[in-house]
Amino acid sequence: MVNFSVEPHQQEIIEKYKDFTAKYIIPNARKNDELAVFPWDIVKKAYDEGIMNGLMPKKYGGNGFNLFEGQLASEELGFGCIGTGISIDASTLALTPLYVAAKEEQKKKWFGLLTEQKAVAGYCLTEPNAGSDVQGIKTTAIKKGDKYIINGHKRFITNAEVSSVLTVFALVDPERGSRSLSAILVPTNTPGIEIKPRMQKMGQKASVQNEIIFTDVEVPVENLIGGEGYGFIIAMKTFDRTRTGVAALAVGAARRAFETARDWSKQRIQFGKPISAQQAIAFMLAEMATKVESARLMTWKAAWEYDAGVKNPGLSSAMSKYWATDMAMEVAVDAVQVMAGDGYSYDYDVEKIMRDVKLTQIYEGTNQVQRLVISKNILK
Repeated sequence: MVNFSVEPHQQEIIEKYKDFTAKYIIPNARKNDELAVFPWDIVKKAYDEGIMNGLMPKKYGGNGFNLFEGQLASEELGFGCIGTGISIDASTLALTPLYVAAKEEQKKKWFGLLTEQKAVAGYCLTEPNAGSDVQGIKTTAIKKGDKYIINGHKRFITNAEVSSVLTVFALVDPERGSRSLSAILVPTNTPGIEIKPRMQKMGQKASVQNEIIFTDVEVPVENLIGGEGYGFIIAMKTFDRTRTGVAALAVGAARRAFETARDWSKQRIQFGKPISAQQAIAFMLAEMATKVESARLMTWKAAWEYDAGVKNPGLSSAMSKYWATDMAMEVAVDAVQVMAGDGYSYDYDVEKIMRDVKLTQIYEGTNQVQRLVISKNILK
């Protein structure tokens, strides 16, 4: 029997993340956006209060959430500030290859290191000419003795300048191309790594992205995850697990935009009554609420399917990611429209939400790529 209720311990997760968001994220969101600074104080507090690495097993310092529970948590982070939420969740993205493919001793070492240091990690896949096209990656990791020598250029890497370790995807045999793609853990203090100044961008300014140049960077062969040539599989398994989290962040942000516009409309008097009493506005709010609800249900289904071990979780993951993030953009734009001049001003958060959610349509695979993934699956 289908059941759309959450269990008591899952409601506790929601309340825990809701409380954390209210205490630490929302009060600092505008400041971090204006200053464009990485929210280190919030990340450290997230470690202290058991918020970081929720999807990672408890024995490695995480909360042991299944994917459904993880997206419940991400929705609350997105409600507070997607820029801050992705600063937390992007570290989970970088660690997911460890979770899905690493040896036990690697997991103990690297999870333990990051937890002890209260540090974050970065996921290095995208390059200047290889974003959605993973097969276009040119970065190399040539094995010499007991080391890999890494050379290449990565771009748009979230958390790069603040990370202690990077999960780098590179070719171990350029002649074999993408069939030799492999995932390697690279500490950021390794000689030969140059991290460029952070990217200046429209929204999600509390999150940092950088270009990284690797010049003869040497790392031990034991830093390889899952074996040579398994990089593409690892990347896809990672996205199957993390794209639902992006959807949940977007649902949270859309919910915040809707609630802000709804509450404002009930106080704004025009023509002698609240504008929420005007059918034009009331219908907009009805559509916004329905869009948020539909995206949440799709995100729940995608997470449930992953946890249930369905044969192809990537289909629902792609559907939830594109639908929820497109929905969030629509709801944020409508929230600004409902609130008119106030919505466009810094006095309310809907203008920030509109700027923030745009990026969710782009990272972890653009929504055009999600449609490509979906179409390939349904046309098999």
